[in-house]
Amino acid sequence: MTMFRSTARQFAVAAKALALFTLLLGIAYPLLATAAAQTAAGHLANGSPVSAGGNITGSALLGQSFTDDSGAALPQWFQSRPGTYDGAVSGGSNLGPSSTELAEALEERRQAVAGLESVPAADVPADALTASASGLDPHISPEYAYLQAARVAQARELPEPAVRALVDTAVQGRIAGFMGEPTVNVLELNMALRELDN
Repeated sequence: MTMFRSTARQFAVAAKALALFTLLLGIAYPLLATAAAQTAAGHLANGSPVSAGGNITGSALLGQSFTDDSGAALPQWFQSRPGTYDGAVSGGSNLGPSSTELAEALEERRQAVAGLESVPAADVPADALTASASGLDPHISPEYAYLQAARVAQARELPEPAVRALVDTAVQGRIAGFMGEPTVNVLELNMALRELDN
């Protein structure tokens, strides 16, 4: 009987501890963290949505393709890095520098970008050929954005200096002034381009 009481007491203590920690860590803490995130940075906490005309068109944190149904680049838009931008299959290719498959894919992309932008293949920047590690990076280099300015200006019948100036304003500097490289968020640039065109 004493053993039964001891076991019952241990189960009661365990049940109380489970209930307490469920309330604290399973309910109170997530609610507090969510409230703090919504208060301090609601836009970021909600996935950094980008809207146009009252409709959400994407997220500033995730890249997307600006292509037609066949996968061909739409000339009136700035283009992202290569990739499908499908979050369900996010991840690198795991192809190394000695991979002939990777070398062939890079050369195909180089020729495609050179043809699209009407520039020599040697002028195509590296990020126009390679996907990011996640395959979802929304950024390109300023060099790749400037390379596309002439095509976008011609397709939209806009002055090229105006489109280049738009890229100037879209360039985001290094994080904290020293980490990483300057980048351009393609979706945000295309949204600004839409405003310029209206």
